[in-house]
Amino acid sequence: MSTPASLLCLILAANAAPILLWLALGTRLGRPIDNGCNLPDGRPVLGSSKTWRGVISAPIVSAALAALLGLPPALGAAVGLAAMAGDLLSSFIKRRLGLESSRPAPALDQIPESLFPALLAADPMGLEVSDVLLVVILFFVLELALSHLLYRLGLRRHPF
Repeated sequence: MSTPASLLCLILAANAAPILLWLALGTRLGRPIDNGCNLPDGRPVLGSSKTWRGVISAPIVSAALAALLGLPPALGAAVGLAAMAGDLLSSFIKRRLGLESSRPAPALDQIPESLFPALLAADPMGLEVSDVLLVVILFFVLELALSHLLYRLGLRRHPF
């Protein structure tokens, strides 16, 4: 059954996968996507916290969860990739704005990584525009709350 709740779960899983791997592995296998390169503005392309490990883990975890939810694993993988595309775009924009890696930027940190996968999955899941907006709003609220919790647990450098 395709519901906004199942889509929200897929997006949350995609965004949790890189964090869980970081907790389990630290920096091992965490090769930065931008390989430490800077653009002519002198700032990193994405920053050291955006790794291939994270981008690869998101679609795998989302595909597995989709299968458990009775959704096509390929849809779950696509949701995971779209969430990571939104996250990478946010990081790119944050670097251009001069914000350091892992510094909070409310809305910029949540909207692309929830909107991209929600738009991608809307048609295959039979969701309405109101469902997409609900998923984005709920992700925004949950992500802010989880960020505060992770900060209090010492797992995040900055609260949102």
